[in-house]
Amino acid sequence: MIKYILRRFVNYLILTGVATVFSYIAASLFFFPRRRYLGINPPIPEESIDGILSAYGVNDKDPVLLRTWWWIERILFEPLSQKLGQDLQGNWVIPEIMSRAGISLRLLLLGALLGAVLGVTLGVWGAVRQYKASDQVVTYASFVLISTPTFVGGVILMIVATNFNELLGFQAIRFTGAYTAGITGFFPQLWDALVHLLLPTIALALFGAAGYSRYQRSLMLDVLGSDFIRTARAKGATRNHALVKHGVRVALIPMSTYFAYNFGTLVAGSAFLEIVFSWSGMGQYGIVAVQTSDVNALAGNVCFTAILLLFSSTLSEVLYAALDPRVRV
Repeated sequence: MIKYILRRFVNYLILTGVATVFSYIAASLFFFPRRRYLGINPPIPEESIDGILSAYGVNDKDPVLLRTWWWIERILFEPLSQKLGQDLQGNWVIPEIMSRAGISLRLLLLGALLGAVLGVTLGVWGAVRQYKASDQVVTYASFVLISTPTFVGGVILMIVATNFNELLGFQAIRFTGAYTAGITGFFPQLWDALVHLLLPTIALALFGAAGYSRYQRSLMLDVLGSDFIRTARAKGATRNHALVKHGVRVALIPMSTYFAYNFGTLVAGSAFLEIVFSWSGMGQYGIVAVQTSDVNALAGNVCFTAILLLFSSTLSEVLYAALDPRVRV
């Protein structure tokens, strides 16, 4: 099993490198960072613009393949903090990612975990109660959430929180930024972080749970009438025991793969939530990189996302191997 997991990890690691290099090439082809320095009054001499862009390694007058080679050389031979170069703000990309990663990860990990647990539970519950009122309610609620853009859900939650605060007469729920400046002490800071985390986590978990519940319900319906369920019942197992021990376990096998790829969707969804709730995380960094044609910042953002997918894919392989003994060979 360890060899299987290591082999899959190496494959995902290679794909992570390939995805990052291709993202750099695509950004170099279609971005136009020179635009940032045009139209400024007084105008900047073209030689000065060329010097600035060359210092960042994004001068569009240099061939794309040559710029890509210089970028790869920097990754191979420069110190860790300088491997991905500088963004157009003059900041080194890796230290900037490190300062923002914690903000994004606390939202992503908690939202993904809660969304997966809630979605799988609702999916199993809906399949067991197929076509009953509770199943219909979950189905319609899931379709509404799936068809609603993430940022719209975030704005709706902010409106609800604002009305709730007005009803209480004080600001019980804070939803602007990841923390309140000026608060000292471990427990006050922890409480403040949890209060700020509440609404973005609810939004991310609900939208994730909507997708998980649909897939889990469909997979569970496929196994409800299976021979191994009837065999377990014939041997004396109760209906709930047969469903949980045998049915849910088999239905979870495809879900472990879906979890890994759905994590990428969550990363994209969290980017819009970071904008709505004014979080200075990786999602906001990526959107600003696209808006300003920042090649190095976008490549760093893609690299960060690919590394997250690397670990989530490896985790899904571990779950897959734990649920299905056939892949351990």
